[in-house]
Amino acid sequence: MHKKRIIPCLDIKDGKTVKGIHFENLKEVGNPVELAQRYAQEGADELVFLDITATVENRKTFAELVKKIARVINIPFTVGGGISTVKDVGELLNAGADKVSINSAAVYNPDLIDELAKHFGSQCIVIAIDTNLVDNFWRVFVQGGRKATKLDTFVWASEVEERGAGELLLTSMKHDGTKKGFAVMLTSKIAQLVNIPVIASGGAGTLKHFADILTEGKADAALAASVFHFGEIRIKELKNFLASKQIPVRLG
Repeated sequence: MHKKRIIPCLDIKDGKTVKGIHFENLKEVGNPVELAQRYAQEGADELVFLDITATVENRKTFAELVKKIARVINIPFTVGGGISTVKDVGELLNAGADKVSINSAAVYNPDLIDELAKHFGSQCIVIAIDTNLVDNFWRVFVQGGRKATKLDTFVWASEVEERGAGELLLTSMKHDGTKKGFAVMLTSKIAQLVNIPVIASGGAGTLKHFADILTEGKADAALAASVFHFGEIRIKELKNFLASKQIPVRLG
C-alpha cells in the first residue's frame, strides 16, 4: 500500500519564508534553508517551495536558493512560482529541485503541460490548482489566487492529467490559513476523478484534520505551512498519530 505523505510548504518572498491567511496579510516566519533542514530531519516526506512574488528578474535569486536547499536536505522537493517556459523548468531542476509546480502559466497555455511532460517526464510536473467557490461552482484562480477564471476545477483537473501532469497540488482558497480543516469533499471528488496523486492544501489545524483528508478526502499527501512553522504540530507527533489510526505513513 502506498504510504501517505506529509509535506511542509514554504512560501518564499524576497528570500524569506512568509505565511498569510486566504493568500493575504503575509508575515515573515524564517529562513527557508534552515526550515528545510529542520523539516527533513523531523521526518517530512517532501517539501514544497513557492516563490509567491515570482518575477523574471527574481528567477536567478530563486535558483540560487534552490541550490542551497538541495545541499542541505535528502528528501524530494518541489519548487513553483512564475514558471512559464521549458528554460525555467530546466534551470530549477538543474539547481537541484526534483519537481516543479505550475499554475497560472498552465491555465494561460495548457500546451505547456504537454511540452514539459514530454521534455522532462510527467514525474516532475506538478500542476497546482488554486480554487474557490464562485456562485456555488468551484473555479480555478490564477496569479497567486488574485484572479478568478471561468475554468471549472473538475474539468481542469481531468485535462491536466490527460496532458501529462504527474501530480496535482489542490488548494482550497476558502480553507487556506483558517486551520479549520481541509476541503475534504472537494478533494475526495478530485481524487476519484483522476488517476494521479492529489496533494491537499489549505486548512490544516489539528492532527484529526490530516487524518480526515488522507482517509475521507482520499488525498495521497497533505500539505501545510503555519502549523509546522509555528510548532503547533510536530511532524513526528503527526505521523505517530496517523499510524495509530492505521493510515500508512513512513516512520523513522
